[in-house]
Amino acid sequence: MYIYYIGIGSNLGDREGYLAFAVSELTNTDGVCSVSHSSWIETPPWGPVEQGPFLNGILKVESTLTPLVMLDTLLHIERLAGRQREIHWGPRTLDLDIILAFDEAGSMISICAETLTIPHPYFWDRTFVLEPLHELLPTFTYKGISISERLATLSLA
Repeated sequence: MYIYYIGIGSNLGDREGYLAFAVSELTNTDGVCSVSHSSWIETPPWGPVEQGPFLNGILKVESTLTPLVMLDTLLHIERLAGRQREIHWGPRTLDLDIILAFDEAGSMISICAETLTIPHPYFWDRTFVLEPLHELLPTFTYKGISISERLATLSLA
């Protein structure tokens, strides 16, 4: 069994509807045992592209799916939601990213492959990821720094 923390966001159309769609699709996926989520938070967009605000959160997913199969599942759900990858960091109906993954023993999984990097390479620098992650995983520590400390540091920047 794996535990995944998945970043979820939308800034086009019915943002809350797209997030609910993703939760429903994951919940009904073979190999997914449970899906829970943080509160949704509205945040400004990340990156250089002019666009509207995002509705973001974190999903906690318990699953037997391996990380690469989970990635394929998330990409499929994005496509079902009409996601088009035309502009890097551009507007999107649905964005699903594996942020963290833990194995059966509770050890954090580290993957650096062409199609998948876990932990997500930018998660530790993004408050829109860390705030909802903190809600679901308040005792998380990364490289010797607690998530609470990291959020405090980022708020001063």
